[in-house]
Amino acid sequence: MIKRLLSHNFSLLNVDSVKLDSRWNYRNIVSPYHRIYYISGGSGEISHFEKKLKLECGYLYIIPSFTLCNLMCDTFLEQYFVQFFEESSDGISLFAENRSIFRVEAKEVDVLNFERLVCLNPGRGINRSDDPKVYEKDSYYKEYQELNHRQHTAQFLETQGILLQLIARFAGPEIIAQKEKQQIPVKILDTISHIVLSLHLPLTVKSLASRVHQNSEYFSRLFQQYTGSRPLAYITEKRIERAQYLIISSKSKYADIAEQTGFESLSHFSRTFKKVTGLNPSDYKKRYSGW
Repeated sequence: MIKRLLSHNFSLLNVDSVKLDSRWNYRNIVSPYHRIYYISGGSGEISHFEKKLKLECGYLYIIPSFTLCNLMCDTFLEQYFVQFFEESSDGISLFAENRSIFRVEAKEVDVLNFERLVCLNPGRGINRSDDPKVYEKDSYYKEYQELNHRQHTAQFLETQGILLQLIARFAGPEIIAQKEKQQIPVKILDTISHIVLSLHLPLTVKSLASRVHQNSEYFSRLFQQYTGSRPLAYITEKRIERAQYLIISSKSKYADIAEQTGFESLSHFSRTFKKVTGLNPSDYKKRYSGW
């Protein structure tokens, strides 16, 4: 379990201390990154389907990536927040088994960690708008990732350490499933990475197996053993996952999204999208992005 946890790394997007008011009311927000809040004053609410949590002073809250939620403030809310991406060698999030919203009572060290994180990373707030539909764009992500590349080694390592400490506050067994995983072969890890980076290209079991010099049937069984899915099912899952993100975070045409995610036609994309999500792309956009 410990070795698997060490295969995860985290990339800072935004961190800041802000004062919000009744304009901080957004519905059906889905982000590709994790958010952690520390409430230092006022009150608000976050909700996920039937689960609602009051944002109260002295508590930490986490919204894992790809968790649909609503954000609300009636009058005044003061908070520290950090937003960060998660990457892992097997492509599986720490919160994959339990994507919901959670809270824990804050400790003194949590406040110090947030203060230090802001000090370490000045100018990493959301300067354009606090509306996720405005600031959640690929161009903005790339801009902040470039800032990470410019960090000095000590600054980068300390930032990583603080992010790990904040995540650890939500690492109880009731939140993060404590499932021991087998050592994943290098060829499978390499294939997973190749799939994620090549969703726009034609991908077949034969071509994937050939890359790692294995028989197609043997490769397919091995892939399922370590990922829980056959290669083509895994590819489809990742393509639709990417399409959901593009639909919510951009104004790209569905035909362009279909092309970017490797579907042979718009009709094929639409049929597959509805089969996986239960909604066609346009209905999905109306329900979850508000555009």
